[in-house]
Amino acid sequence: MLAGVEAGALLFSQAARRLGAATRAAGLVVPAFRCPPRVGGALRTIRRYPGGAVVAVRLKGRPFPEVTADMVDGVIAVNRLDETAAARMRPVLAEAVEPELDQPEAA
Repeated sequence: MLAGVEAGALLFSQAARRLGAATRAAGLVVPAFRCPPRVGGALRTIRRYPGGAVVAVRLKGRPFPEVTADMVDGVIAVNRLDETAAARMRPVLAEAVEPELDQPEAA
């Protein structure tokens, strides 16, 4: 995981796509993701609409793992998962948002 890397728009958009795919594969509702939240000072907000929801997270000045944790928690909140389901889904969704790092090819 990119523990020391500040979240940026490119990492955020890649994480949103991967998280959306994993959420859909799990049969859950996929929210829209945006940044920053409209509420000043908020790290994450959730807005619910009749046709879905929006999870907004602040990127500026935050490490990427904190941003992705907020995104995952947003999916869990949007889907109103109980504690058991949330505990089961959190690691699955968290793994999905980890960036794919280029690995050197084996010789």
